[in-house]
Amino acid sequence: MLQKSRVSHDVIVVGSGASGGWAAKRLSEAGLSVALLEAGRALDKSEFREHVPSFRLEQRNRTPELLRRTRPIQAGAGCDEFNYKWFANDLEEPYTTAPGKPFAWLGRLRVTGGRTNVWGRQCYRFSDADFKAASIDGIGEDWPLGYKDLEPYYDLVEDYVGISGLAEGLEQLPDSKYLPAMALTCAETRLRQRVKSRLGWTVTPGRVAILTRPKGNRAPCHYCGPCQRGCTVHAYFNSAFTTVADAMATGRCTLVSNAMVYKVLTDPDTHRATGVLYIDRETREPREIKAKAVVLCAQALESARILFNSATRQDAGGLGNSSGALGKYLMDHIWVGGGARAEFPDLAKAPSLDGPNRPNGIYVPRFQNTRTSRTAAFRRGYGFQGGETTTFHWRAPGFGEAYKKGVRQPVTTIGLGGFGECLPYEDNFVEIDKGVVDTYGIPVLRISMTFRENEHAMIDDMARTAAEMLEAAGGKDVRSFTVHDRAPGLGIHELGVARMGTSPKTSVLNQFQQSHDVGNLFVMDGAGFTSSATQNPTLTIMALAVRSCDYLMEEMRKGNI
Repeated sequence: MLQKSRVSHDVIVVGSGASGGWAAKRLSEAGLSVALLEAGRALDKSEFREHVPSFRLEQRNRTPELLRRTRPIQAGAGCDEFNYKWFANDLEEPYTTAPGKPFAWLGRLRVTGGRTNVWGRQCYRFSDADFKAASIDGIGEDWPLGYKDLEPYYDLVEDYVGISGLAEGLEQLPDSKYLPAMALTCAETRLRQRVKSRLGWTVTPGRVAILTRPKGNRAPCHYCGPCQRGCTVHAYFNSAFTTVADAMATGRCTLVSNAMVYKVLTDPDTHRATGVLYIDRETREPREIKAKAVVLCAQALESARILFNSATRQDAGGLGNSSGALGKYLMDHIWVGGGARAEFPDLAKAPSLDGPNRPNGIYVPRFQNTRTSRTAAFRRGYGFQGGETTTFHWRAPGFGEAYKKGVRQPVTTIGLGGFGECLPYEDNFVEIDKGVVDTYGIPVLRISMTFRENEHAMIDDMARTAAEMLEAAGGKDVRSFTVHDRAPGLGIHELGVARMGTSPKTSVLNQFQQSHDVGNLFVMDGAGFTSSATQNPTLTIMALAVRSCDYLMEEMRKGNI
């Protein structure tokens, strides 16, 4: 039986991850009543197991085939015996793909904080050239805002989150005020120095949402390493113990757990959102909750799914889809499509199984197709992420004492993997598969995406330039690679399926992530991205959410919402 909440809120926020946590915090701290709907459950601190050795687990973390019985897709990235219960069951929550177009929908978390429990924590600002890329190369559309519009919100978010890194003074990668950077190794330092002096490119420590100095009740990182298993000292940014906790502390935010949102409810007379319908994961009962405004922060694909499933007679193609752009222009970064590795035997250090394990690496900002460097081989660009690893020489020759001596000889390598921008293609899209529902009875998404000629040209260039950098640094046995059959989705940066724009005829949202069609409906996750840029998107997602919340509150003050 349908259960309707007797309490009406000012705002419903769907999703408690990077953007949802910020929306709940910003709105509730300003005095609004917020219902924060989360598809999963709250994690207990006892479930953080970053200090638990594998031999303490029932299966010693050595039976991935058991994990794949229920999570064959999620097991592809960051999901193991330590944390698999945090992830969606792929059999219960399926999706479908177009024939011959595989897509890996990874990182589908079902716990408070969402992906911020397991994310890579890399935080890079977009530049004005990223927001205005279409004006530079004629591909796609410009964003309906520029860097200066978002700059104060980058400042606000970074100050709260705590980002460690180095300022480099690069036009294509704007700086901030950083906590002290995590130190580079000797091999990485040589790479940084020689790449700059010989090639003019920059190698910098990753700008990462991990504390290197205490901040409030959060302690600095102690380099234990496996962040995806939790962080008991709260050194890394997780919305569950930061923004969501702040929102709950106001007394004006109600966290509704295990709420699988089905659709946004609307009033046919006013064409305004009135609330949402969700399915209780534990009882499987449908429930309604009401509010003056609805903010979707469910994750780009989940938010598109909700909007499609919210179709009515007035909005037959999906809620807020008068432009026909909903679901289209799906983007994900080319994840390690090309790169290289090399050994640095003269800079080897003693190997250890005990750490310390630096939870960060190095970053090479985009250097192709900048204001000072152009290539005709492809449009836009890519960056590199990677770093040094030192291991025992497990393949040492010999037996007995000879092998024992040989295995202790360190093998020090640097690997560079390219992260490339995917252009916004209209026919990379998602839609509802009307023949399939999940275990809660909610129709699922059908995803159709593939990389094209521009992305493949970029992959080849990644391999070439990565090898060039390692050779410049004196690396030995340089081995480049390309992976042209890399499936979209592996970057876990799904973007663009409800893009922002100035025209309601070609976009779903305005510059404040407000629906062109439904004035009290906002989508504040990555769905609104007009282009993907090269940089990891989460910092920009958070900054946009805070800016949009400020606009939402001003519209409420004016009586427009």
